Amino acid sequence: MSQIVQGEPGEIFDIELDENLKRANDLLADENRRQLRKYGVRAVDVMGSIGSGKTSLIEHLVRLLKGKYRIAAFKGDLTSEIDSERIAKLGIPTIQINTGKECHLDANLVRKALGRVDLSALDLIFIENVGNLICPADFPLGSDKRVVIVSVTEGPYMVVKHPFIFADADVAVINKIDLADAMNVDTHKLSSDVRAINSKTSIALTNCRTGEGVDKVASALGISSVS
Repeated sequence: MSQIVQGEPGEIFDIELDENLKRANDLLADENRRQLRKYGVRAVDVMGSIGSGKTSLIEHLVRLLKGKYRIAAFKGDLTSEIDSERIAKLGIPTIQINTGKECHLDANLVRKALGRVDLSALDLIFIENVGNLICPADFPLGSDKRVVIVSVTEGPYMVVKHPFIFADADVAVINKIDLADAMNVDTHKLSSDVRAINSKTSIALTNCRTGEGVDKVASALGISSVS
């Protein structure tokens, strides 16, 4: 069974709050980053809409990498444990972070989750953010890398409609490529849209149902199953 982390009243930062509270989140994110680096743990913030394939991507990454890395996963959701239970079945420490009504994780909730795991026994943490392409952009968590995943089933304009989340993305994943023709979506155009926003973002095309392309995501993150 996965563990659950919930925010106490007044702890959760909302997107509507002023810049002072956003700054407070940034300071907590810096603390998280220092804590992770102290133990040599890398963290990856995985962002994307509901149904884009975030959980499936993490599942395949865990299967690919757990022979080399000691991995944990944090799963953000409003209330449920459905996806965290999927990840926990892979035999890694899994923390469910429930945000209540909030549409994103914040650094405070991640700080609490970090307190639930033995960082000295880990190399890598995947943090699955709440399904949303807007709010998480403004709330860094202290991760080393930020991944944004979109699927072709979301249509041809998901990137241009949500530029801010791609502006700070280290890796952009275009998922469900097996459905691109059926959806009349050009994956090359989606890739070009990402590069127009952030030319430094690495791009990987995947089918997270089968695992196709997930090795390219790992490589883009600088983590490989091969020594």
